[in-house]
Amino acid sequence: RETKIELYFLVNNQKLETLVINNYNNIRLRLLFAPFLLLSVIVIVLLQQGAFSVEGYVEIQKDLFFYLNSKLSELSSLQFNLTQLGNPLIILPFLTVFIVYAPKLWGALFTTTIISAVISFLLKEIFDVPRPAEILDNEFFVIIGRVHTGFSSLPSGHSITTFTVITLLLFAFMPKEFKSKILWTVFILVVGLFIAFSRVGVGAHFPVDVVIGSTIGYICALTGIVVSNKVSWWNWIKNKKYYTGIIFFLIIWALALLKEIYDKNLLVVYLSLFSIFTTLYLMIKIHVQKQH
Repeated sequence: RETKIELYFLVNNQKLETLVINNYNNIRLRLLFAPFLLLSVIVIVLLQQGAFSVEGYVEIQKDLFFYLNSKLSELSSLQFNLTQLGNPLIILPFLTVFIVYAPKLWGALFTTTIISAVISFLLKEIFDVPRPAEILDNEFFVIIGRVHTGFSSLPSGHSITTFTVITLLLFAFMPKEFKSKILWTVFILVVGLFIAFSRVGVGAHFPVDVVIGSTIGYICALTGIVVSNKVSWWNWIKNKKYYTGIIFFLIIWALALLKEIYDKNLLVVYLSLFSIFTTLYLMIKIHVQKQH
């Protein structure tokens, strides 16, 4: 016989999972029109400005980079915390609770992560644009944290990750009422842009890197959702018999976050670790109850 706790979990799990499934099933590829249009406009502007060389690309946005960097870096602690959310190690633990309550979201996340990682790597290899710290005089802008000189600046990988996650959440929990949809969309996109532009605030990326990265993240998320709707690769996530393995993996993840706390001691990492512990508590509780 099921206990009251098991029934409560089952009902709430089904409600949230059903919401995510229904919302994801309503996704259509026509939603890709706007981001591809934006990318087309960016390409046209860069062509018109003769900015398809590294020198031209940097020159066209150098002043804007200096301005945004100087303004955003005034809140250096906030920027340094926000920019960590572009790191999958730190942002994804905030979603681990949905392994329990909405595993469909994680199915889409796995698919999207593969797509975005491949696209990010390929585009960085193709464009090979130096980071601001490599090509600009470091005395003219603020660098928060370590000096970023490795790998290509275009597109911003942190922005791709941020908007991949933000877009998955945007459509997973999209309200039904029109006004609520507008408010929810604006809220999510503003949060995403605040996180993404922290890359400019810490001196790691140019503004166009961030815009292009954010747009690609949105495209990757939508594509991942559509693909995950058509395949059943990740259906095992909702099967509780795999909880032991997932719990073990989350413990390893928590240890990695403890190292991040030791290295950086940032609030956002503590919150990320707390999210992991919350999920571990829920999964262990469910697993133990299942054994009885």
